[in-house]
Amino acid sequence: MKAKILFLTVLITFTSLKAISAADCESACVDVYTQDGQLIFEARKGSGPKASSAPQAKAKPKPVVKPKVIAKPKVFVKPKTAVKPKLAAPKKKVVPKKRTPVTVAATSLSDRISKSLPTTGISYQPNFQPLINVPVYFWNDMPAVFRSKVDLIGEVIDVTMRPSFTWAFGDGGFTSTTDPGGPYPNGKVTHTYSRPGVYPVILITTWGGTFSHNGIERAITGEIKKTTALTITVVAAPTRFTN
Repeated sequence: MKAKILFLTVLITFTSLKAISAADCESACVDVYTQDGQLIFEARKGSGPKASSAPQAKAKPKPVVKPKVIAKPKVFVKPKTAVKPKLAAPKKKVVPKKRTPVTVAATSLSDRISKSLPTTGISYQPNFQPLINVPVYFWNDMPAVFRSKVDLIGEVIDVTMRPSFTWAFGDGGFTSTTDPGGPYPNGKVTHTYSRPGVYPVILITTWGGTFSHNGIERAITGEIKKTTALTITVVAAPTRFTN
């Protein structure tokens, strides 16, 4: 018996929470997700009253005029056939024209906007023909965090995005980090080439984050990837023999 009461209590509580959630979403729903390399903001507020027709006053029909009856002529000694008087044709009833109903617009509101995230370039040091067997320092100028506040149909949405980086140095070497790197001597993204040549360096920046609305924080669906590339020429150090 206790188990049955507990089951009914849980069922009623779940139904109530579901109803509250649906009502809250009906008043204002927001969502932030990624699509085609863009950050998409969507908001919907209320369902609003359904379109209705304003009441119309019915047109009163015009009164029908009854035809006057012409009196019969008096009969003389030599009666003549009396000509029946012509009765006036009754007027046709005027049917009032139907008026187009006045539609009251619903109060539902919805909107959608997109935002682009920052892009970056690649820098390295030494910036002219770095040498083999000597560390090359790489970095980018991407901010450590991207914040944005959007006011959409009166709903304020706060977004926080953070980047992570994957470097491909062109000779088979890779590294993944959340550090943007930096120049000598404090930079943390370095690579040493063992052979001279021209190498394609590729940087893939991956953005992910969260958004908050009415004090509730949720994860942004999906992620955004940005690719940056350049070529670097690495040379061998000249050798001199002296006696």
